[in-house]
Amino acid sequence: MKLTKVEGKLNGLHWITTSLFIVADLAGGGVVAMPLAMVKSGLICGLIIMIILFVIFTYTAHMLGHNWIRMCQNWPEYTDHCRKPYPEMALRSMGERSRTFTSFVINAMLFGVSIVYLLLASKIINDIIFSLFGINIGSCLMLLIVASVMLPVTFLKSPQDFWWAIVVAMFTTLFAVILVIGGTIADYNTCTPVSYYPSFSMKNLFLSLGTFMFSFGGHAVFPTIQHDMKKPNKFTRSSIAAFILVLTMYVPVTVLGYIVYGDSVQDSIISSLQTPILQIVANALIAVHCILTLTIVINPLNQEVEHVLNVPHHFGWQRIGVRTFVMTIIVFTAESVPNFGPILNLIGGTCVTLTSALMPSFFHLFMETRLKMIRDNVNEKKDESEIYPSIVDVYKNTKTTKLVINCVIIILSIICGIATTISAIKEMGDSQFSMPCYLKNYFDSYDSPTPKIIESFKLINCCGKYLNESRYNDINVCLNNISI
Repeated sequence: MKLTKVEGKLNGLHWITTSLFIVADLAGGGVVAMPLAMVKSGLICGLIIMIILFVIFTYTAHMLGHNWIRMCQNWPEYTDHCRKPYPEMALRSMGERSRTFTSFVINAMLFGVSIVYLLLASKIINDIIFSLFGINIGSCLMLLIVASVMLPVTFLKSPQDFWWAIVVAMFTTLFAVILVIGGTIADYNTCTPVSYYPSFSMKNLFLSLGTFMFSFGGHAVFPTIQHDMKKPNKFTRSSIAAFILVLTMYVPVTVLGYIVYGDSVQDSIISSLQTPILQIVANALIAVHCILTLTIVINPLNQEVEHVLNVPHHFGWQRIGVRTFVMTIIVFTAESVPNFGPILNLIGGTCVTLTSALMPSFFHLFMETRLKMIRDNVNEKKDESEIYPSIVDVYKNTKTTKLVINCVIIILSIICGIATTISAIKEMGDSQFSMPCYLKNYFDSYDSPTPKIIESFKLINCCGKYLNESRYNDINVCLNNISI
């Protein structure tokens, strides 16, 4: 097969801009949840996990970039337009069934991520209103309000030119991280002396793995981003720069959060800050990120459902009906599991493990072997669509070093993914897990009464082992007994 030169988009993305898009894809909901993951794993184990994931996921991003270049070299039609680069990569490396499975996994991931960001945005907006006005609407009701407001926006056509929204989302996260670091440092003298660090637990370690993997895994959209580059061959450079930037954001937040707050840290570290103005602004920034990201993430999911149902491309009642149905399913699931932590862990253990570790390794090994088999088949003139390698073919045609590296990644990913998924599912049935919103009215006796209007400016999430320490030296300011 003759190789062709890979040409990018004439007005495509510069490699630096591409790295910013990757950062926006990776950082967001994960950054506020990682301190709690660090508490569950322990400081040393948490740092080791972060470094290992940084190395492995950077390498798998490189493999995806290399795969796309090879696809464009051997099948030039991909240089012009490709609606689903990742599933097409699966097709060219492992066949039609692989493409179908990859599409399913990506759509499942988009569905899960939509739930996470809807839950997180609703919780944050409720916290902001509570902090400013002392009115507790409640996360369950706020979720319905946020979904209703966002629904008309989802009726619009897919935002192909909304890359600006991704950049804005990245900068909102960056500024939020700066505020969180500042607020955590401000609480250092108050909370560090009374911090409590729980003993090591394998169950908690695997739960933390899900959050860590979610925070480093955004590979499902990497081929799409690379497809829009001016020079796609520089994608590896972009991904390395992006992962370094993300690690630079993650480490200070997680380490400081662990040291200062210990196990008193909330699902979102922003809720642990004891400076109200910093908490409100940081929450607002993350809320903007969540809303922008949700708007972008839900569109491919809507389009996939419309494609399956053969809905017309023009605006009409069919689009409104389908997209309302998709949002309804997302809202119902979110109301059933009104805590983004376990869902985030479940996505990390399943979809992220597949799209960010297993699939890049398998696709890379099988594509390189298949291309070699196609080249060797020139004289036999066997149809290309019939040439797909077996595991034995991959073993025989892959260099030992590359084979060992990828086998290690695959084995580690399978073990960690299964353990994390099982732990996340068990957590959903745990007594500490939140009851579905639509069942809470039937079990009011189990819930502590929550006043609708209180002097919220006097209440904060206190730190310490017993959640009773604050910079104000007054236990009455502690919010820990009030459920919002």
